[in-house]
Amino acid sequence: MAETMRDLLLSHHDSDRPAIKFDDEVFTWREFVAGSKRRASAIHALLRDDRPRHVGTLLDNVPEIMFALAAGALGGYVTAGINTTRRGEGLARDIRTSDCQILLTDGRYAPLLEGLDLGDVRIINVASDEWDDLVADATPPSFFPERGARDPFMLIFTSGTSGNPKAVQVANSTVVMSGSMLADAHELSARDVFYLSMPTFHSNAILGGVGPAWVSGGTMVLARRFSASRFLPDVRRYGVTFMNYVGKPLAYILDTPARSDDAKNTLRVAFGNEAASKDIPAFAERFGCKVTDAYGSTELAIIVVRTENSPIQSIGEPFPGVAVFDPFTGEECPRAEYDDSGAVTNLDECIGELVNTEGAGFFSGYYNNPDATNERMRDGMYWSGDLAYRDADGYIFMAGRTGDWLRVDGENMATGIIEEIILRHPAVSRAAVYSLPDPRGVGDQIVAALVPRHDSHLTPEGFQAFLERQEDLSPKAWPRWVRLADTLPMTATNKILKRELQSEGLE
Repeated sequence: MAETMRDLLLSHHDSDRPAIKFDDEVFTWREFVAGSKRRASAIHALLRDDRPRHVGTLLDNVPEIMFALAAGALGGYVTAGINTTRRGEGLARDIRTSDCQILLTDGRYAPLLEGLDLGDVRIINVASDEWDDLVADATPPSFFPERGARDPFMLIFTSGTSGNPKAVQVANSTVVMSGSMLADAHELSARDVFYLSMPTFHSNAILGGVGPAWVSGGTMVLARRFSASRFLPDVRRYGVTFMNYVGKPLAYILDTPARSDDAKNTLRVAFGNEAASKDIPAFAERFGCKVTDAYGSTELAIIVVRTENSPIQSIGEPFPGVAVFDPFTGEECPRAEYDDSGAVTNLDECIGELVNTEGAGFFSGYYNNPDATNERMRDGMYWSGDLAYRDADGYIFMAGRTGDWLRVDGENMATGIIEEIILRHPAVSRAAVYSLPDPRGVGDQIVAALVPRHDSHLTPEGFQAFLERQEDLSPKAWPRWVRLADTLPMTATNKILKRELQSEGLE
């Protein structure tokens, strides 16, 4: 059984099935592995042994990003996925933090590096004659450094929704395990076609896309970047059977005009994280596929699995050791209690932080950031930073991030619960609930930023009437202010940047 990403690649080295499709380009697995070996040889000759063998990638989902990942697996170096939406000092910080000796980029992103203090990082344009010559002239070494199952395959930065991104060390075994679990759960094989439109500098693309594709030996269809309007045409053009997503893509796709033949396509499975509960069945019905939405984080220290019996708003059943703890007392929170309308009556008590009481799981720590690692690992447990609660049956429900607590009239509230209720409104496509200081000097004011669906119309009177009908939403949790917008500030992985909304105040 394969233990490393190198093992997975070599198991397909003589296959003439397509490995990569990008626009009209096609690479077989045989060509993919051979080309990756040549690139690994070229990079090996440039790396110094007295420094970390780290190679950064600042690229969209183009064939060279896949070759870079595979070259790292074969050549024994660590690939650092650099966020293509970062700019200026933030971009330079990520490159320096990851100790890259080499940065692979192209003409689209090379201009972003001009004038940045990157030290002696060698920048290589993979669309240049220089790179073509390096690859063509490379001589394979007598051997490449070996990488074990627990050695890092990648450095993947967190989204940075609450501060500077942190570089998570993602082990070979983590990607192999995730890919194997998804392949088994969805009966994936070499006949499947994987649609990779999420950025490869994010864990969802690696654990939920690249991993199962390399395990199964299927075909990876690369979309340079996600596009809601291009989604269905791509599915039909390439015969896509599996897609991964993170954040709001299902909502974006559902917001495109519906057609009577949308379900006439090859898609079998959509797997991802953080879709709104109302979008999961809507997407499955409209496109005739199965949607599996699971809890996911870059650290992969906590595993929660959604089953057919999971309540629609729940993220599923936790693996052993996963619990909800009060971060102030260090004790497990009581289960949620409900009234006849379905409202949770003990939010102050039942909401806490999602933890792994048995340790770090697959989390190998943040690279070059022991303080952040220690903040996650306290008292022998992993603290996720995610707010959650459990019902009497043990199912877990998300309530936001630890920074998403609201204090209104002496009561604690979690923004995630309010957002989930607001998203029931048929005219609301996306919602962000956040706080602004109460001018009275006590507690918070609740603000809701809403993106209406393209064919809808929201009015203050209609929205208030909707709130009044939500029996499980306390009037204290109603937004004091509602902001309508065409879009919301997002990370590259489709997560809402609430701190930007807060910084804008009520302007």
